[in-house]
Amino acid sequence: MATTGANTPRERYRAQVRAEITERAWEQIATAGASALSLNAIAKQMGMSGPALYRYFASRDDLITELVREAYRSLAEALRTASADGADLAGLAHALRDWALADPQRYFLVYGTPIPGYHAPEDTTAISSEIMTTLVDACAALAPDGATTPFGTYLEDHRDWAAGHPAPPEALHRFLTFWTRLHGVLSLELAGHFTGMNLDPALLFAAELDDLLAPRS
Repeated sequence: MATTGANTPRERYRAQVRAEITERAWEQIATAGASALSLNAIAKQMGMSGPALYRYFASRDDLITELVREAYRSLAEALRTASADGADLAGLAHALRDWALADPQRYFLVYGTPIPGYHAPEDTTAISSEIMTTLVDACAALAPDGATTPFGTYLEDHRDWAAGHPAPPEALHRFLTFWTRLHGVLSLELAGHFTGMNLDPALLFAAELDDLLAPRS
């Protein structure tokens, strides 16, 4: 991924160094959390000076943005692959969980507590919108839930967040319900809040999904 378009030896070397920096950053995040990310610490690990590393990433926020892009691209690809293989909304939900369990720190970087002082640039929003579109498409493919709810009526005039998706309000409502409830279960599971409760998080996730997909009159 990091070496795409790197044709000259200098470009290949720069791509390799950037890839190693991001790898070290993920390791640091796994140990101490994203808010403790330190370019100077990464430079020391790599045997570089701080100023030398700043030639590859201009600031801590620049590095975080690259990590956010990596995370969003990875999830977008996971959902895109599942969708291309014929996954319905349930299949996409399990693809989301599998992706999150494979690397919880990657999940928490984009869906966890915001990093103090960090503001993601607009292009990361565009990548996250691709994820949302895949899921809204799957929601729109399901049969309507029945009578329009007050919130569904509200969504008719409050759908800017859907980036122009033509899905009807009931599909948008289903997506928002799906998104918030499943992320709630996932966040609790990955943070270890079910530890000691003698619960199977996979079964709880499946039960929530069954409830979300059940026909509503």
